[in-house]
Amino acid sequence: MSDYYEYLHTVGFEETNIVGNVYYVNYLRWQGRCREMFLKERAPEVLADLQDDLKLFTLKVDCEFYAEITAFDELSIRMRLVDLAQTQVEFSFDYVRLNPGEGETLVARGRQRVACMRGPNTRTAPARVPDALVRALEPYAS
Repeated sequence: MSDYYEYLHTVGFEETNIVGNVYYVNYLRWQGRCREMFLKERAPEVLADLQDDLKLFTLKVDCEFYAEITAFDELSIRMRLVDLAQTQVEFSFDYVRLNPGEGETLVARGRQRVACMRGPNTRTAPARVPDALVRALEPYAS
């Protein structure tokens, strides 16, 4: 097993700008998609908890760009666990262009910090990271 969770993505025209390269906001969308697919595949109990009263608030997100990508580029978004605190989790994301026959190119790197909260919207309070999520993240610590 690798030390990262991988989400594969093919860039579509709708994700590019008028110049033809990927619009920056899509990198952040892919972070969210990677995180969602991780929960679906590795921690489905957390998805059920989200339908109850668990809330995952994104506190901070960033992305640093190294190379441009365009429509139909094949990407691997690789998520790793950076920090696991009592109520918060921080992830890193490597955006890697997959070049068949040529190898891989790191095109961007990002981070995301998430807080776990519980309770009704008017009284939401910090909550411990669910045990199911802690267990699911163990293999992905960097």
